Amino acid sequence: MQDGAKAAAAIAVLTDMVDAKRPAKIALKAWGRAARYAGARDRAYVSGLVLDALRHKSAIAAAMGSDSPRSLVIGTLGRVWERAAEKIDTDFTQSEHAPEPLTQEEKSGLQSDISDEPEYVQANVPKWLWPNFERAFAERVVAEAKGMNTRAPVDLRLNELKRPAIDSLKAVSKIGGQGLEWLPTAARIPAPSADTRSGHVQSLPGFAKGWLEVQDAGSQFVTLCTGIGGGSQVLDYCAGGGGKTLALAQQMQNKGQVFAYDRDGRRLVPIHARLKRAGVRNVQVRDPRDDDPLGDLTGKMHAVLIDAPCTGTGTWRRHPDAKWRLREGQLQVRMNEQAQVLRQAAPFARSGGMMFYVTCSLLAEENEDQVDGFLAEHNEFTRVSIGEIAKLGGLLNPAGLLMLEKCLTASGDLRMSPHSADTDGFYMAALRRE
Repeated sequence: MQDGAKAAAAIAVLTDMVDAKRPAKIALKAWGRAARYAGARDRAYVSGLVLDALRHKSAIAAAMGSDSPRSLVIGTLGRVWERAAEKIDTDFTQSEHAPEPLTQEEKSGLQSDISDEPEYVQANVPKWLWPNFERAFAERVVAEAKGMNTRAPVDLRLNELKRPAIDSLKAVSKIGGQGLEWLPTAARIPAPSADTRSGHVQSLPGFAKGWLEVQDAGSQFVTLCTGIGGGSQVLDYCAGGGGKTLALAQQMQNKGQVFAYDRDGRRLVPIHARLKRAGVRNVQVRDPRDDDPLGDLTGKMHAVLIDAPCTGTGTWRRHPDAKWRLREGQLQVRMNEQAQVLRQAAPFARSGGMMFYVTCSLLAEENEDQVDGFLAEHNEFTRVSIGEIAKLGGLLNPAGLLMLEKCLTASGDLRMSPHSADTDGFYMAALRRE
């Protein structure tokens, strides 16, 4: 496909998203089914153009004077991908499948100055959410928000239950994987350029053998910072597809027991195959359809991990359309769910045991506020610094301890973000039952 035709395809995908109210992933998949002629590089180009347009939507719309799919694609090509107007115009005239040539207004938009626009426009955050971001990040708010507009790498966890990490890293290096100094059991495939397709992880022989799992480095780091080691009794209360369950099993070296539970049994469906492929032997999956599925665990857990439902603001660089679909009412629903799961999970922690509250959100309303609200009603729990817990656990190397120190909040909680750690956004607080 010529570049002009690929631009037209991106416009069509964005139009489909608006007209059919589809998420980007579904609209791109529908286009891919219809465009059988498109090669892997073409699909990567179109996908990257669509997602970059969504990442920078408000800034581009302000510059171009329109948020139409055509304006967003042209603005992305010129203002984000730094293509000259003349190059874009040439691409649009060389193919019968390309969009119409640029208008003079569009050429002006590619050069327009938006420095006088409100910060939330320049940072590409919905207006109604900007006060929440300002509260969370204060003077760093613009830099933190703009960090969400970057492309995300593909992070892998190297499963040492199956193979030494150094050996798995050699296999991943064939598709561009690199080690992370602060996370020795992880590998990172850097984010691709505009017209480059990321290495296909599932094509590696080691993936089918369970040597590798796709998991953001921040998610892996959060799990290590719990300090949970072999021999512990652990409840993963919102286990979902099992990402953190698998990571816990690895750091526990298959010793002790992890109980994986989720109140939505549909989310647990993938976990069984993943556990088998990864060689995990110390996990029990508890079915929420059973009568009192967790009753025998009350007051017995050394640690309870709550990977709480949230708005997912920390994952916007991977799912940029999500920030434009999020509504205030959805935030309140998530906050209610978070308060509920904290109350429901608390009884399972034993005396002296730990409860870890985790989200992939950057908002204080879903993080610190939830922890503060819970502690106000449950004086049997006290907040403990993640730094103290992680150091006692001994699972971090020196570089990891430096990363931890960088990401600790004033209250001792952990907050990671694309800007601060080059990971997805994560928050974790540690609560000890006295």
